[in-house]
Parts: sequence; C-alpha cells; structure tokens
Amino acid sequence: MYMYMKRVSTSTALIGTLCLSSQIPVVVDALVQPYVSRSNRVTGSRRPPTSTQSLGGFPAIVQNRNGVTTGTALRSSSYLDSLQCDPYDPESSEFCTVDPADIKNDGIKRKLRLTGLFALWYILNIGYNIGNKSVLNALPIPWTAATIELFFGFPYVAFLWTTGLRKTPKLSVDNVKTLSSQAFLLAATHVAGVISFGAGAISFTHILKATEPVWAALISAVAFKDFLPLPIYLTLVPIMGGVGLASMKELSFTWLSFIAGTVSAVTSASKAILSKKVLDGKPLGENLGPANMFAVLTILGFLFILPASILIEGPFAIKTAWAAALANGYTQGQLLRLLSVSGFLYYLYNEVAFLALSEVAPVTHAVTNTVKRVVIILASVLVFRNPVTKLGMVGSAMAIFGATLYSIAKSRYKTVKKE
Repeated sequence: MYMYMKRVSTSTALIGTLCLSSQIPVVVDALVQPYVSRSNRVTGSRRPPTSTQSLGGFPAIVQNRNGVTTGTALRSSSYLDSLQCDPYDPESSEFCTVDPADIKNDGIKRKLRLTGLFALWYILNIGYNIGNKSVLNALPIPWTAATIELFFGFPYVAFLWTTGLRKTPKLSVDNVKTLSSQAFLLAATHVAGVISFGAGAISFTHILKATEPVWAALISAVAFKDFLPLPIYLTLVPIMGGVGLASMKELSFTWLSFIAGTVSAVTSASKAILSKKVLDGKPLGENLGPANMFAVLTILGFLFILPASILIEGPFAIKTAWAAALANGYTQGQLLRLLSVSGFLYYLYNEVAFLALSEVAPVTHAVTNTVKRVVIILASVLVFRNPVTKLGMVGSAMAIFGATLYSIAKSRYKTVKKE
C-alpha cells in the first residue's frame, strides 16, 4: 500500500504541471477558427427536418417526432460520400468534430470552460491509467479487472437515470441487437487494452493504440472499398515506422502486450467504422444521446465480457490472485478500493471526453489526443519508473506525430473538397 500511495503522491505532484497542457487545445482552437471560411461549412442537405441531439456540430443522433433515436448518415460532400464520422468514441480519430465556422460565442467563458474540461479529462485519464496498472500489479487477472471496470459505470448512470438528472434510455430487443456489435467491440477494445497494460508498460500500450488510423484505413479499403487520398496514406508511414522502432527498443517488450495492444487498436478502428456503416439510419431506441449511448454500450459490453472472463480466469484464478495480493501486504479494503476507483475513473474520463471533445475543431481534436498520449506516457514513466531508450522515445514520438498528421490530413482534405 505504501508503494501505491507513493505512486499516487508522485502522480498528484506531476498533474499540477501537466495540467498546463490542458490550455493547448484551447489555444489551438482559437488559432484555427479565424482562418476557416464560413463557406467551408457543412451544408444542411443531409440534416433532417426533425429535432436532433447534436454532437460535435453534426446531427450525430436524430430523434424523430415519436422520440425514436436513429443513426444518421453524417455525410459531407467530401471525398468519401460513403463514410461518416463516429459519434460514439470521442478519442477515436474518426470522431465527429465541430466545423470551426460553426463555433459561436468563442469568448472567455468558452475558453475557461474548455480549459477546465481538458484539465479534468487529463487528470482522470492519468488517474485511470495509473490506477489500472496498480490494480494489475496487485491482481494480475486482467479479464476480471476489465470486467469489473466496465461494471462500475452502471451505478453512476443508474443514479443519473433514477434521479431524473438524465433521461432513461428506452430500448427494444431489436435495438439491443443492432447495438450488440458496437458493445462487443467496445468490450473487446477495453479488455485487450487492459491485458496489454498488465503484460507491459503503459507507454508501450499507448503507442500501439496510436496505430488505430492504420487499421481504420486498411479495414475501410478491404471491407468497404473506401480509399483515402495518397497524402493521408502517407501519414500512416511514420505511425508504422515509429511503432516498429519503439517495439524493437522497448525494454519491457512482451509478445502478449504487443498482440493485445494491437488487437485493442484493431477493434477500436472496427468499432468506429461500424458505427458509421451499420448504425446509419437504423432505429436505436429512445433518449440515446452520445452519453447515454456510451452508457448502454458499456453495460452491454459488460454482459458480453462477463461469461468470457469467468471462463478464462474463473473463481480459482481470482481466489489465488486475491490470496497472493493479501500475502504481499494488501488488505481486502485496499483491493476493493483499487478496483472500484479504477472502474469509476474509466467511466468518468470517457464522460468528460464527450463534453470536452464535442466542442472543438478537427485540428484541436488531433492535437488534444496527441497531448493526452504524451501526458499519460510521461506520467506512467515517472510513476512506475519504466526505463525508456532514446530510440524507443524517437519511435514513440514518430508514431504519435503520425497519428496527429493523419487526423489533420483527413480534416484538411475534407475541407478542400467542400470548397
């Protein structure tokens, strides 16, 4: 417990400095907006005549006159008419962002609100990553840890729904069937990431997750015959080269961490693409704004992962790991707190991500995710003292920079085609 408290105190001291980075998205947002002409705005040709619950300036979720929520075809007149943005994963490179021309009331209050939201998002993200790794150090049962983390979002949203602070979603059996693929991929993304965390360094897992654009481009091309312009494909080169270099020079490299981290990136990319393809125009239920959609997917994901978790690790493995943790000096209360705090932080940082990232332009979104990965990597290295080689740092920087270029390039080429 002493080591855990020492890590928490170290990370708390670090957060004070790292929170300054929360101002970067606000600065970028302010710099980008004046240079975008209102003529580049997405037209309303695809906007429905009924009310919408918007996300990121797009009609991400459409509610018809009967209150039924449907997925929409969020198509701009860009180079990919068949593709839309992903309204359900704020950290995805495919997330629905705001057209800078649509940002209004860009005054001091908005800047202060965004600064606060990004600071909170970074703090919660750092807290989750450190807490999750601490759980896995104490209890090396990643399937069980991931399952419990998915469960702990339920008490939070149940409180919001029962008190009326948030409208309760209403789903039919057909709605659940429609959303099941998204829930399964969300659960797979989470459990693979947790397995990678447990088998290697946090920093290495985040570098592997930065390959999501590579897999998104590959899946789109192979499965849906959707091809990107050459300049966007070129941004994938530093991602692949950086991950290769970081993998070769990763001192804590394990194949389990590499494979699980890659699977997490693949399933995340698949989820983003399927949310744009499979959910388009289909009835999804009632009262399903982005936050409620994430809650529903998390609960369904928990139900998907629970049988696999019991089958793979089971009561005996859990009992053995628990007994070993107690023998290493942990108490029952400490282990329960570690699991519950990690679970709540996982859910809360995703909630805050929706609030923060749904208000910013594409370039700001790309820079924000870059800063987030850098902040988490720095925090994890300082807290857990993971050694990093110079070439490993170069490879990490290349991969993260490439992921940023990918998002910016996609935004740029959409804008060019709109003109």
